[in-house]
Amino acid sequence: MNEHSSVMQQSSHPSYLYGVDFGRRIGVLNAMLTGCTICPFHCGVDRRRGPDGRCRSGILPKIASWNLHHGEEPPISGIRGSGTIFFSGCSFRCVFCQNYPISQMGHGNEITVAELAYRMLLLQQKGAHNINLVTPTHFVPQIVEAVAAAVPRGLRIPLVYNSNGYDDVETLKLLEGIVDIYLPDMKYGDDSNAEHYSGVSGYVEKNRAAVTEMYRQVGELRVDEHGIAKKGLIIRHLVLPGNRANTQQVLEFIALLSPSIPVSLMSQYFPAYRAHAIPELKRKLLSEEYEHVQDILDRLGLGNGWIQPID
Repeated sequence: MNEHSSVMQQSSHPSYLYGVDFGRRIGVLNAMLTGCTICPFHCGVDRRRGPDGRCRSGILPKIASWNLHHGEEPPISGIRGSGTIFFSGCSFRCVFCQNYPISQMGHGNEITVAELAYRMLLLQQKGAHNINLVTPTHFVPQIVEAVAAAVPRGLRIPLVYNSNGYDDVETLKLLEGIVDIYLPDMKYGDDSNAEHYSGVSGYVEKNRAAVTEMYRQVGELRVDEHGIAKKGLIIRHLVLPGNRANTQQVLEFIALLSPSIPVSLMSQYFPAYRAHAIPELKRKLLSEEYEHVQDILDRLGLGNGWIQPID
């Protein structure tokens, strides 16, 4: 496998969302916000009363940035860029988070659902290949409502759900036919490190259930004649120093689900946020560590996807 390898089906167009029962889904999702069960934490807080609960988010979507992004996987960024919307807040508490000002400190601004829809349309107008929703889990109701408003006004490009992979299956089911491309993380292959480094209990079961549901909805990655993603699943995995992510267990699960699923195997770890104070995480990834997991990837037959250079 190399940086540009891929064996993916071609698709002529994405779902254009006509016929989706937006009204029913918005009603169900908004009801879930009153005693919040949007993500697997099921905090039960009333999000209408203000920022609270695990994600520390209220009723309005909060975004840190929105722009054309060229640093995603090749089928996502393409030539013109991915229309990336970075949502503020996160349900995780990753000690090594590289985006901690956004995820942990809440940098960003609240906007209305109408403004969110308008920005999706502007990104499409600027030439984005897709609308890339980054850390969207806690704002699913607001996103669905924004998409419902944007589609009649001409939104036509695929929607990318770019999450930490800790998503509630019942919430995901309400996204079927709306999300075209799922781009989840599979961060850990065991629960102990997930709890220790990200503050999440029962991670493996919930993450695998979510990814399995995503795969059921969209299946294998399909691209157009230019290699731009139109529908399907791509999985990301960040390799941690000292095998703290239990990478082999993650890759073995993906291979069982389907060896055709593209895996983005990331080597970009560095000790961000609080990791510099944690002995086992306060160094960069070694080249031999990354080469070892590449060998596992090849041995399991996970031949689609991308690797990264390592310094």
